[in-house]
Amino acid sequence: MLDFPVENLTAEDVERLRGIFEPLTQSVRELVDATIRTEVDAEAVALAKAEIDAATARLRERQLEGSFGVRFGSDGDQMPWGNVVIGMRNPVAPPLVFVPTADGGVRADFHLGAAYEGPPGHVHGGVAALILDHALGGAASAPDKPRLTGTITMRYRRMTALGDLHVEAAIVRTEGVKTFATGHLADADGVTVEAEGVFITPRWARD
Repeated sequence: MLDFPVENLTAEDVERLRGIFEPLTQSVRELVDATIRTEVDAEAVALAKAEIDAATARLRERQLEGSFGVRFGSDGDQMPWGNVVIGMRNPVAPPLVFVPTADGGVRADFHLGAAYEGPPGHVHGGVAALILDHALGGAASAPDKPRLTGTITMRYRRMTALGDLHVEAAIVRTEGVKTFATGHLADADGVTVEAEGVFITPRWARD
């Protein structure tokens, strides 16, 4: 069973924590992008490294054992802030913000920059798979009924340009503990990757 600790935080507490940590995470995202694309001299790089090392040491003075996990406040507000796709506290996450669609699925508009490059100027195929896996899983699941990836198939129609992107996914059908979902990733010129998957309700979440 997955660990979903309840923190007994009010909505105000959650927003307070968001106000503290979201700017930090965004600054680290900017740091990653700057690190990839900088062309400053060796002295500037050494100075930046010393400052980063000092900041890292400061943040490690008090930290969690293990990963962030998923938490719930006392009012039911879900906090998957460590998630690699949507995590507010995970600098690796773009992050994506999914919204429901009219057909019961999910969609998100987002931006991928230099940190997600595979082929020059284009999104790494593994990153495309990561995003689509999360989107299909999000469409297949409900807050009280998680469904985990059983199988997923990707069809790469062409390379995906870095920049502004769109992803969407929806349920095709449900058969017992299996839910079938499809989705796609698109750049400014249209669909680049298609996906279909089977998502399983784990034993501990079944009625």
